[in-house]
Amino acid sequence: MTLKLYGWFASAPALFVAVILHEKQIPFEWIEVDLAKGDQKTPEFVASNPFGEVPTIDDDGFVMYESRAIARYLDEKYPDQGTRLYPKDVQKRAAVDQAVWAELTQFYRFGVRILYETLNKRFFGREPNMELVEEAKKSLLAKMDVYESILSKQRYLAGDELTLADIVHIPVGSRLIEEAKVDLGEGRPNVKRWFDEIIKRESWQKVKPIYMNRI
Repeated sequence: MTLKLYGWFASAPALFVAVILHEKQIPFEWIEVDLAKGDQKTPEFVASNPFGEVPTIDDDGFVMYESRAIARYLDEKYPDQGTRLYPKDVQKRAAVDQAVWAELTQFYRFGVRILYETLNKRFFGREPNMELVEEAKKSLLAKMDVYESILSKQRYLAGDELTLADIVHIPVGSRLIEEAKVDLGEGRPNVKRWFDEIIKRESWQKVKPIYMNRI
């Protein structure tokens, strides 16, 4: 049975899971859940995701939500298939987890606020709050200074090998740079080098049409 991915075309977490599925070379079916129409609040969908959010996967009857947990599950189920997202060494794995949690609290929460206000609100017929955008941008760019320091010492966020910690940044980072026109790498050569590399990955190029064909 082909894995089913329930997502919304403008949901960064759903797009991230699609990237992971391509990285792991796992065939999947994308099933659109229209958040603007409230599809995520139907009893049928809430039965699979009690929070009424995307993404959710159905892996031959095993239903799971929360994008980062899904990524770890897929890497552990298919450890030798596609891109290895977590190293085998326990300390290196811990470094990946550390960077993934940092992404959620230091990058995603500011980046997704910018995307929601400047790009996604239009799908709900709402006006952007540019004051919130500027506050989020200021905070995010300050975090990018920390990223610059980390990436000046190593190629990737958790060391010198690509891991989940890098890939998790792709959907939000790409949309910030290419659509919201936030220059995350300005004055930060290592951040620029890193983003230039990860957003060109084949997995993201395969996923981008899910979003780009709808705007």
